Amino acid sequence: MEAPSLPARLRRKVTTRHGWLGDYNYKALCLPRVPFLSPGAPAPFFGLNESLPIAVGALVGFQHALAMIGGITALPLILSGAGDNHLNLDNDFRSYMVSTALITSGLLSLMQIKRLSLRWGGLHIGSGLISLSGPSFTFLPIAEAAIRAMRADGTTCPPPLDGGLPAPCPDAFGRYLGTVAVCCLLEVGLSFLPARATRKVFPPLVTGVTVFLIGASLVGTGLKYWGGGSGPCYAYRLAGGGVPIFAECPNTLVSQTSLPWGHANWIGLGFSVFGAILLIEVFGSPFMRSAQIILALLIGFAVAAATGYVGTASITSAPVVTFLWTRTFNLGFYAPSVIPLLIAFVVTTVESVGDITASCDVSRVETSGPVFESRIQGGILADGVNSLIAVLMTGNPTTTFSQNNAVIAITRCANRMAGYWACFWLILAGILGKVGGVFVAIPDAVVGGMTTFLFANVAVSGIRILARLGWTRRDRFIVSAALAVGLGVSLVPNWFEYIFTYEGDSAGLQAVIDAVKITVSTGYCIGAIIAIALNLLLPFEEEDLTTGSAEAAAPPKSIDSDEEVADANRIDGASSGSS
Repeated sequence: MEAPSLPARLRRKVTTRHGWLGDYNYKALCLPRVPFLSPGAPAPFFGLNESLPIAVGALVGFQHALAMIGGITALPLILSGAGDNHLNLDNDFRSYMVSTALITSGLLSLMQIKRLSLRWGGLHIGSGLISLSGPSFTFLPIAEAAIRAMRADGTTCPPPLDGGLPAPCPDAFGRYLGTVAVCCLLEVGLSFLPARATRKVFPPLVTGVTVFLIGASLVGTGLKYWGGGSGPCYAYRLAGGGVPIFAECPNTLVSQTSLPWGHANWIGLGFSVFGAILLIEVFGSPFMRSAQIILALLIGFAVAAATGYVGTASITSAPVVTFLWTRTFNLGFYAPSVIPLLIAFVVTTVESVGDITASCDVSRVETSGPVFESRIQGGILADGVNSLIAVLMTGNPTTTFSQNNAVIAITRCANRMAGYWACFWLILAGILGKVGGVFVAIPDAVVGGMTTFLFANVAVSGIRILARLGWTRRDRFIVSAALAVGLGVSLVPNWFEYIFTYEGDSAGLQAVIDAVKITVSTGYCIGAIIAIALNLLLPFEEEDLTTGSAEAAAPPKSIDSDEEVADANRIDGASSGSS
């Protein structure tokens, strides 16, 4: 019997109830979970290319978008905010950066999902899975360190404003983006290496330490925001005095509601988000649990608005419709951040291998063999190319988001059409300029309640990777040596600040000194260097060959239960966005 033509299939899909709704278990997806009761019958599983009802694709795609949107918007909100290591941009500029992050995430995810053939060497670009891309938290500590250094050298940013408030410095972000555009070529090159070589140089021993240190360094930023902000108002409180304008958060000349950093009201607002995350995890439906970050953020925003802590200026001034390049940055190059950025792209490369492997597992496709290796190669190449395109779109470098694997497991839908719907929702949210204005209006304490949980998830992702080790003497020694310095730097970031006392006029030498300072003062960079060096130098002993190395090199075990997969991936939820 001849298969129906494409127009006939489309007509049947859009004109029939089954084409719109199918037999999906919407009730199981949306009803709240009652503890101690069984969840009931699961929904049918939809493979990569099966026919998917329109409503299921739109609903599941919307769920993917909700699972990502908190992580996507957190990075531009933090980076564009106040402080010596942030850009201090006005509300309109910040709204643009949020909108850009949403639009670029939607557009660039299309490349990962589509999986294009390069027509030479059997290579591809994209994984061909629901591997959605978004801004990576891996780069946030480097961006902060680079901005802080550029403010200190006095050549990129203008002097402080009257009252001591750091001046807006979009040019620092432009120089950072230009450097990213060059360094992302490393990830493009790594995509052509055999997977065995990548695993040898960057085994779980190295990546686990690095991811843990990323999370450990970022949790402090989250808590600063939770207390009211990470800018000069925090520094004022820490120092016990200073410029009076910074005695309260927000640290601007005009503010509707200002309180000292660490005030009980700020802590309470942050806890409204953190507590909502806990309650949704206990009682929420599968839909709510996979979107718990953005739902909790909206709850915190509602509480802040009801108690008078939300201003409407950013919402009013935001355009109704916006797009890319309505604001631009002057691209440049900042040599001292090259080494840390190269390390960051190595980290995101290895993270992408893990994310795509998990995506293959939960999507019920090959997790070994040539097709699997091709998906890894295409996914890494798309990550590198996407980071370059994101920079040209005035956005941050991107990587795959692992929380989408949890959505696939919960919804039992690995169909790429759902991924296309997710891209549509993200692009739509970015184009609607008022959405960016709403995110900018959220008080820092509310953002802190969300990001503290997100960043802790990054650290837990590193712990989960390290849990797979055999923990031989060699493993313990390498992890201890890397954490001794890497974690120490995260706790005392200025410990290396006074090593060099050079005050000459050699720009080249000063750039080298700044590069060393940024590398050593970024905990996961110096920790990754120590872990990689020791892993390559220390010989394996008999104990390593029989336990530790074998377990560390083994691929992740397949998890049969969809709920177990979802729980495992929720633990990794922010490792890309996070991770």
